[in-house]
Amino acid sequence: MNNRKKSGEILKNVGFTLLSEGKTIRIKAHGYSMYPCIKPGSLILIEPIKIKGNPVPGEIIAIKRESGLIVHRLSHIIVNNGITTYIARGDSNALEDGPITIGKIAGRIVGAESTGENPVPADIRINTRPRYVVNRLRVIGVILWKKINSLPYRFNPPTPPRA
Repeated sequence: MNNRKKSGEILKNVGFTLLSEGKTIRIKAHGYSMYPCIKPGSLILIEPIKIKGNPVPGEIIAIKRESGLIVHRLSHIIVNNGITTYIARGDSNALEDGPITIGKIAGRIVGAESTGENPVPADIRINTRPRYVVNRLRVIGVILWKKINSLPYRFNPPTPPRA
C-alpha cells in the first residue's frame, strides 16, 4: 500500500471514529453527485445520525462505504417485515443507491461553508423533490464546459491580422 492510499485509509477511519463518538466533522466535498445543491470544493459539516434521531426523506445523509463517506439525499424509507431500509440518491444521479440499514448511515449534513474553490455555499435544506434529470443535464453541461475551456491553445489559434 502506498503512502497516499495509507493516509486516505487513516483519515477515513478517523472520520468514522469521530462520528461514532458523537463528534461533528467537516470534510471537503468532491464530485458532482449532489450538484447543484453541493458543489465540488464545498466544506460540509456532518453530524452523527444519533444526535437528532433517524433521518427523514429529503435530508442529506453521509453513508459509510468501503472507500469512505458518500453524501446523498435520502429519497425514501421502506419498512418490510419489521426491517427498515433507507434508499438514497444523489441529486444529479441517474439511479438510486442500493438499500441500506441505519448502521450504514454515518451522519446527516447540518451545515456547509464556502471556500475559495467554491465561493457559493451549499444548499442543504430538506428537499423531497429534487429535479434529477435537470440536475444531471446541468452536470453534463458543466463538465463539457470545463473540457472545452481546457483545450490546448493550438485548437483555438488566433485569427491572423488583416493586411
